[in-house]
Amino acid sequence: MTGYTYVLRCADGTFYVGSTKDLDTRLETHAQGLGSDYTSCRLPVELVWWAEFDRIDEAFALEKRMQGWSHAKRLAFMEGGYDAIKGWSARERALRRAGSSGR
Repeated sequence: MTGYTYVLRCADGTFYVGSTKDLDTRLETHAQGLGSDYTSCRLPVELVWWAEFDRIDEAFALEKRMQGWSHAKRLAFMEGGYDAIKGWSARERALRRAGSSGR
């Protein structure tokens, strides 16, 4: 079954990441203040990015991955995809620091 990962910009400027099988219905639910506790007190919300997947579990996996990202990393990803966030992981940053210190 098709799935979607989506990002909403909340009225306070924060991002909310979710996944669903029915994007239109889910967006309406958020707009009514019933989508999640997080978005219900940050209305209105605006859809700023979404991706469609062949399976809902793929959409859910990306949702969980993105939820661990900073606001800046989410923004970079939405603007430039995976290429835009290469090197953003803590592991990759640590490796670069170790390499630059002559170790």
